[in-house]
Amino acid sequence: MAFIDVIDLSKTYKNGEIRVDAIKDVSFEIEEGEILSILGPSGCGKSTLLNCLSGIDVPTSGQVVIDGADIHALNDNDKTRFRAYNMGFVFQFYNLIPVLNARENVELALLTTGVSQKNARHIAIDTLSRVGLKERAEYFPSQLSGGERQRVSIARALVHKPKIIWADEPTGALDTKTSEELMDLILDLNKTNNQTFVIVTHDDRISNYSDRILHMDSGMIVSLESVNR
Repeated sequence: MAFIDVIDLSKTYKNGEIRVDAIKDVSFEIEEGEILSILGPSGCGKSTLLNCLSGIDVPTSGQVVIDGADIHALNDNDKTRFRAYNMGFVFQFYNLIPVLNARENVELALLTTGVSQKNARHIAIDTLSRVGLKERAEYFPSQLSGGERQRVSIARALVHKPKIIWADEPTGALDTKTSEELMDLILDLNKTNNQTFVIVTHDDRISNYSDRILHMDSGMIVSLESVNR
């Protein structure tokens, strides 16, 4: 069995008489430790797919089985717990809390899982060191560059050592050089920790860092190809 098994997944939005099929009977597998990029034009269903895979959204039909657990068959409490311990999230616009410094933003992900304040602080600083931001630990988001903010968000996603990192347009707000540096970091973390990364993007250059690319259009898979890198 694959690490992540997606089976006949569909998502339909309805507003009165209007029906939008955002995802249409999508099936594929993701292996543990791989980097999978999901590419396609705006509005093709990439982010909807990511949200359904990660449990943020509920599909209309189909299954998402992660490490043997059918996540949409879990009750709300078990799903929340499963996501808290097994998943990390990176978004285009960082989603950092502006009144907390970098260390505190990273700590928060641990405190919500019951880690003590003292241990959370040590782990947060160590994780910020891994992404090259130890010297920026006490800086607030407004004092950091875009690339640094995204590194903080990656540290926050990694701090509890999840099996999967979901990333929605992680380089979308960054310039080319900073995007390349961020993807180099993701590639290094993937190799070091054998963590699975699923990255939604419209940037073809991200394919250089991927093991496989899933191309989408109009809610369907157009192709799923391996990458030689």
